[in-house]
Amino acid sequence: MIMDELTIGVISCSGEEYFGGTIAHQATRKVLEDLRFGAAVTICLPLFVAGGEEERNFAQNHPVIAVDACNKQCAKRATEKYSGKVDATVNLVDILDEDVCLGAPLSTRNMTDEHIAMIDKVADAIVVEFDKILAEHGIEY
Repeated sequence: MIMDELTIGVISCSGEEYFGGTIAHQATRKVLEDLRFGAAVTICLPLFVAGGEEERNFAQNHPVIAVDACNKQCAKRATEKYSGKVDATVNLVDILDEDVCLGAPLSTRNMTDEHIAMIDKVADAIVVEFDKILAEHGIEY
């Protein structure tokens, strides 16, 4: 891994009323904790929307990936409203079946291997965008 001062923010859907919100959140955690540990930070969407200056300033000064679980695109829209253009967007409905994304919420305690495979698939899509941003800055992970 070759990194410099570039840290990428990942702002994830927080819509826990749908299954897709849980998948988006868990995939983001996987990227932060396993796949790109130390190179990414999460931005809390509810705090961001409520006026969190630290989150908004970070998003203004660092690359940001929005991870949305439906076509409302709350993470992308909030970032663009309060901090400027996002550098990449991952929308679960482009990866998983929309009916799955809009399905009933599920506790992480009750996740099956199939659910974990969905998390992995979304996390991999986030990493693809993450690595594109690094490459644009001449950095490799």
